[in-house]
Amino acid sequence: MGFGYRWIRPHGPLNAWLGLSSAYVCRALALALLGLGLAGCAGQDHQSIVGNRSPIKATELLQSNADRMATLSMRNNLNSLYRLMDKLYARNPQEWRKGGFADLPAAKRAVHVAVEQNQPLAELGGRTDVAALSYALSAQYQGDRVAAFIYSMASMLITAHGGRTQYYLTDSLDAQFIHNAARNIEKAHWMLVNRRDSQGRPWLLSNEISAEGYNLSYAVEFGKMVARLDLLTDVLDERYRRIGVNYAHGLLFLNFLPVQ
Repeated sequence: MGFGYRWIRPHGPLNAWLGLSSAYVCRALALALLGLGLAGCAGQDHQSIVGNRSPIKATELLQSNADRMATLSMRNNLNSLYRLMDKLYARNPQEWRKGGFADLPAAKRAVHVAVEQNQPLAELGGRTDVAALSYALSAQYQGDRVAAFIYSMASMLITAHGGRTQYYLTDSLDAQFIHNAARNIEKAHWMLVNRRDSQGRPWLLSNEISAEGYNLSYAVEFGKMVARLDLLTDVLDERYRRIGVNYAHGLLFLNFLPVQ
């Protein structure tokens, strides 16, 4: 479609040209296609999210650079949300007890499962993405506000990315929705810092600037998420813009398109 590239056809079978056996090529393609099929019903595994490191998979053969970037951005943003959860629970230990869990690790695991297996939190009444975020940051919500806040942020991010956490050539991402998600994170951060109860106390303790010192680590994590989303938005916009530019190049230089 006018991308300005010239396809050089190899002499002889492709696998021989690449120096690969037919069996190896078949196995690689089968694994990639199988992995892509499984990816439709499974997201990123928990360890890759919390560790910010993913093992090499055959399905990466079916990812463009933008797809891989979107997958890594989602992985890192979920990891940032988990770090925020740890920080918020550290300063607001009363919150996890509202969920009736035996201990803090159990409360955290419940949030991990809800996010990664798309299981809405019962306290949110079935709400997800922006509806859950609005409710979690409202005066009406009386449950574990840390769990509700982190889950609803993650749900909003995943919804903005088409309901997936891994992306392949067959997927499409809407740059406008991802841009909107970045702005939602900025608003949620502002609300987290400024919203207070009837006694004037913050709903959740987070950033601190006082005589004892400064703690802006929460703002740093929010900033990282916004930066990743804005960069991904620019990459997606540029990808579609380049399609038009390359097509125009083909018309300008009168390049014929390959027919075989």
